[in-house]
Amino acid sequence: MKYGWNFQNEKNMKKSGALQGQQASELISKRIAELGDWRGETLRRMRKLIQEADPDVVEEWKWMGTPVWSHDGIICTGESYKHAVKLTFLKGASLKDPARLFNSSLDGNARRAIDIHEGEEVDASAFKALIRQAVALNSSGKPKTPKKAKS
Repeated sequence: MKYGWNFQNEKNMKKSGALQGQQASELISKRIAELGDWRGETLRRMRKLIQEADPDVVEEWKWMGTPVWSHDGIICTGESYKHAVKLTFLKGASLKDPARLFNSSLDGNARRAIDIHEGEEVDASAFKALIRQAVALNSSGKPKTPKKAKS
């Protein structure tokens, strides 16, 4: 994982309220520990899969307490709710999902999410493939939006 800290990063984080690198990683670890139940374990497992899929992923802490994983832009966020852990891919609508992991936020033009409920398992190799696709899309520098059907 990259833990870069420079003046420009610090300046940008102050503007956006985001923390990056070691401090963000510590806050994410703290969140996982605080959850202390299946949600913490699920978030820990998904974090590990993200790191395995992209060893250069950058962990961030944004929007007053949301874990974020980035590489040339946001890959996904990880939120915990009472009945689900939600991983939202900001450009998910542009990703191929043959394993049909996306099961939430399916109506938008950009985002797609995976809601994981207690006792559910996510196909690790399919999830890693989504992470790698998201990184490739971010690294391409070209936002790919789905083409709308002509009326």
